[in-house]
Amino acid sequence: MGQPRLTPRVPPPEIEAILAAARTVAVVGWSARAERPSHWIAAYLAEAGYRVHRVNPVEAPGSEALPVLATLAEIGAEIDVVDVFRAPQFVPEVVAAASAAGAKVVWMQPGAENEAAAARVRELGMTAVVGRCLYADHRAWKP
Repeated sequence: MGQPRLTPRVPPPEIEAILAAARTVAVVGWSARAERPSHWIAAYLAEAGYRVHRVNPVEAPGSEALPVLATLAEIGAEIDVVDVFRAPQFVPEVVAAASAAGAKVVWMQPGAENEAAAARVRELGMTAVVGRCLYADHRAWKP
């Protein structure tokens, strides 16, 4: 038996470059439940100055104060980072939607890791960040 297949980590300078360049983050799998990481990480990112789009067809349309979109296609604007909070088996469809929407980075949060989807992200010319927490990386970058 060979070594276990490990996800290559995006080096910290590349993470910093992503965080510095990004202006718009789409949080796919956002939850209205405040205790869920997708909820409070989206709020944190908005407070940090990013334009945050919450995406979840079950939660859409949200409210006037807190709109929620059903799909990435509804954003209709440039998306720098798609932050994924979905189970691994659903990540390939998120990757396809991210590509169609012209996203630059697909960030698979811990628990959303999908190696085949990450390879597809790279094939499509986007950057894949796999198994890292956007919140933790941002906090480390901007303490």
